[in-house]
Amino acid sequence: MTAKREITRADILDYDAYGAVRAERRTELVATKQARRLHVGPFATFFFECYDTMWYQIQEMLRIERGGDEQLADELEAYNPLIPNGNDLVATVMLEITDEDERARQLAGLGGIENGMYIEIDGEEPVKAVPEDDAERTRADGKASSVQFVHFPFTERQKQAFAKPGARVVVGIDHPNYGHMARVPEEMRERLAEDFYL
Repeated sequence: MTAKREITRADILDYDAYGAVRAERRTELVATKQARRLHVGPFATFFFECYDTMWYQIQEMLRIERGGDEQLADELEAYNPLIPNGNDLVATVMLEITDEDERARQLAGLGGIENGMYIEIDGEEPVKAVPEDDAERTRADGKASSVQFVHFPFTERQKQAFAKPGARVVVGIDHPNYGHMARVPEEMRERLAEDFYL
């Protein structure tokens, strides 16, 4: 099955039509997100995005704000770049710290964390994250945003290696104040490999 690469106006349901399927689609999305979520260290969670996660996000934004065609154009522009293009994986990385004071303290020491994110396949040269162009990542004062949007651009050889059954795939963060990694479970590796043109 070929993954969809872009959401168009034709893919978006109107308010009533979406309301009729919202509960069902939300249940499906919970399962999709669970299969594409990886905890790296004590508080970083990578959510690997896809067409379905971005479609749901757009539908929810339209449902809440009811901004019509003008809003839809903005949402498509904002969220389409977060759908894998066939040669990359795309992740929203949440730095999830519940205590407000602790969150402020930790984020103050994590400036540039987006530049230390990587995916390593079978011990080869890692695929380094490229932050989303217009996303706020690290402020001028060095404080990291608690939400990061990153792309992992793969070469053809790296895609083939990632797609190989049983490949050892590790997602990591190499930052002076946050050095952690986690192995991608095989079932998740199989799911993410579907994001590639192979």
